[in-house]
Amino acid sequence: QVQLVESGGGLVQSGDSMTLSCTASGRLVNRFSMAWFRQAPGNQREFVGASRYDTSVTYYSDAVKGRFTISRDSAKTTVYLQMNSLKVEDTAVYYCAADLNPLPGERPADFRSWGQGTQVTVSS
Repeated sequence: QVQLVESGGGLVQSGDSMTLSCTASGRLVNRFSMAWFRQAPGNQREFVGASRYDTSVTYYSDAVKGRFTISRDSAKTTVYLQMNSLKVEDTAVYYCAADLNPLPGERPADFRSWGQGTQVTVSS
């Protein structure tokens, strides 16, 4: 288990950019694969993208591919979600997740550790 803390959410306009950060702490944190999910009111938690622990593989949902980018710092303790060309439908609470599986799936159940979430609101 690792502890995850997200930051960087807020209110932006459609077409703007925003970067979210997730800082991990705990044992073997640099061995954890990291992911971002989001959940809009009334919807299930939705996969956004994930990065293998060594950043050799990064994959995204079709909804954000080409607009969002996941990266990690050199120490592998912080993962970023760069969001460009934001749309109103990107409005959600964004969650950071982590798991020791070197290539986890895209379901919330595939991740054992979760942050508290940060609100992203995109206005038209």
